[in-house]
Amino acid sequence: MTHHSPEQTRAMANAIRALSMDAVQKANSGHPGLPMGAADVATVLFTQFLKFDAADPHWPDRDRFILSAGHGSMLMYSLLHLLGYADMSLEDIRNFRQLGSKTAGHPEYGHATGIETTTGPLGQGIANAVGFAIAERHLNAEFGDGLVSHKTYVLAGDGCLMEGISQEAITLAGHLKLKNLIVLWDDNGISIDGKVSMTDSTDQLARFAASGWTVSRCDGHNPVEIAAALTAAQSADKPVLIACKTVIGYGAPTKAGTSGSHGSPLGPEEIAGARKALGWDYEPFVVPNELTDAWRKAGARGAADRAAWNARLAASPKKEEFARRVSGKLPANFDAVIAGYKQELAKNPPALATRNASQNALDVINAALPETVGGSADLTGSNNTKSKELKPLTAADYGGRYVYYGIREHGMAAAMNGLALHGGVIPYGGTFLVFTDYCRPSIRLSALMQQRVIYVMTHDSIGLGEDGPTHQPVEHLAALRVIPNLAVYRPCDAVETAECWQLALKDETRPSVLALTRQKLKPARIAYAEENLCAKGAYEIASSDRSSEVVIFASGSEVEIAIAAKAALDDAGKPARVVSVPSMERFEAQDAAYKAKVLGSEKTRIAIEAGVRTGWDRFIGVDGTFIGMTGFGASGPAELLYKHFGITAEAVVKAAG
Repeated sequence: MTHHSPEQTRAMANAIRALSMDAVQKANSGHPGLPMGAADVATVLFTQFLKFDAADPHWPDRDRFILSAGHGSMLMYSLLHLLGYADMSLEDIRNFRQLGSKTAGHPEYGHATGIETTTGPLGQGIANAVGFAIAERHLNAEFGDGLVSHKTYVLAGDGCLMEGISQEAITLAGHLKLKNLIVLWDDNGISIDGKVSMTDSTDQLARFAASGWTVSRCDGHNPVEIAAALTAAQSADKPVLIACKTVIGYGAPTKAGTSGSHGSPLGPEEIAGARKALGWDYEPFVVPNELTDAWRKAGARGAADRAAWNARLAASPKKEEFARRVSGKLPANFDAVIAGYKQELAKNPPALATRNASQNALDVINAALPETVGGSADLTGSNNTKSKELKPLTAADYGGRYVYYGIREHGMAAAMNGLALHGGVIPYGGTFLVFTDYCRPSIRLSALMQQRVIYVMTHDSIGLGEDGPTHQPVEHLAALRVIPNLAVYRPCDAVETAECWQLALKDETRPSVLALTRQKLKPARIAYAEENLCAKGAYEIASSDRSSEVVIFASGSEVEIAIAAKAALDDAGKPARVVSVPSMERFEAQDAAYKAKVLGSEKTRIAIEAGVRTGWDRFIGVDGTFIGMTGFGASGPAELLYKHFGITAEAVVKAAG
């Protein structure tokens, strides 16, 4: 541990303040208040406590630092530059918030090393951190202290703690006794509209304590107090909240302690006054050599720890498996395992709900992939996400691979992002498709960050029946399909379900949603095909012996309706073919010739999906016939609902004229 005097620490913190106010001023946009207020806390953390090495930003056993209050991004960028991260130059600091710059308005995962997650939507960072902490505890249980023993530190603001997702996150963390999670609350009492007391009276320390956390307070501008609080946190037996009392915009003569420093440049006069108040007698973007040197030493102080860790890894009998897990690569035999499973299905094609087909696939997948960590938001028996060999992950046994997330859909989805970002595990978790509304901010961030997170969303249509319109998703497939870089899969039977799982697991750069049925479906894929047909997104599942006059597109549970309609049309002398569309996104990625072949040129074009039409005109044109939902569902048995809403083979035959 490096010890600087309080005066040295303050001078190093002032370098953060100066770079932050200068960059925001140059961009004429940004949030100087948090970086100026939290600079002392960040300086103590990075120079004395955080385990990292700026020369190896991807060191697997580094401590993670998450800026949950992402609007204070200049705090992060200033730190990375001062600490000597190779890809954060002074020029990058000067280009804050400019088009094409890695110093984006909010920290963006993948733009620069040292940024562990994309933050900005408040509450997401603290909820991601729970996933990071779960991943560390889980991998520690498997690989031991010698390879995995680190902490996750979060800097959160008042806004993060006000957002509802924070409650889901902190209660889950407290329940799991995640002692490796330390949250530093930038307790400055200011939000955009003014004083937090205008809108909130919560005793946050009491709230966290009630949720199973250790809590403490410190003066966020007193390096000795900050260090004492962080020292105590190292030996806690549960997650820790440290309320760091700070002044937003610290040093600004008239705007410090006010909302005026939160989200706007300070202006030349205020900056001149701040320089004087802080004793910072340097030109914009200039940091004196002695302070730069002190920061660079802080950036390198983890080198010995990293070298010792590398030696332990080299000597470990688990080094190859550890390296594979961290790389994110699946075992070499994974495709062969899925092929073998598909061959078994072909021998005796089962009539199953795809949620049950998914569980059967998971029985095979989870046995082959030790890195999967599953879970459900209190719907394990409905989502069928717990395969037979998975043991619960609990405070008493972090080695388990199944997380009972409780009724915390929002928190579960954000934690899964943290699990994926941490590395070494592949997370999947379930709830009902209608509750993707609760998960959507996190799903969007999964897509933005290009993370392999698998959302198992069951009860995917009016086919769930009696629970009625509050639980029947009609617009959700369409709403999910418009999120960029998200693969939405709706398999029609057990074979397609296995193929969609295979695709989701092999896709390292985007999340996937598996939309699965509650009701049983007839098998559509009878013969074994070595090729993963779902990989094309859409393919002909039932061809026509004669030149077809009708083409029917369908997904999921409606494929069996399409196949029944085709049989009736064939008998009536109107040859038809059926195209299964398990993934519109994958279909769009195919070449023009393949797409043209699948779409065909039939004049009569029909699509069937027990949801809204949006997205299907791509297949049938604006003049095509869509058989599906135009409003909300109703409560009743599934088979009666399909008849009531006219989603039947008879309706298809009638539409075909």
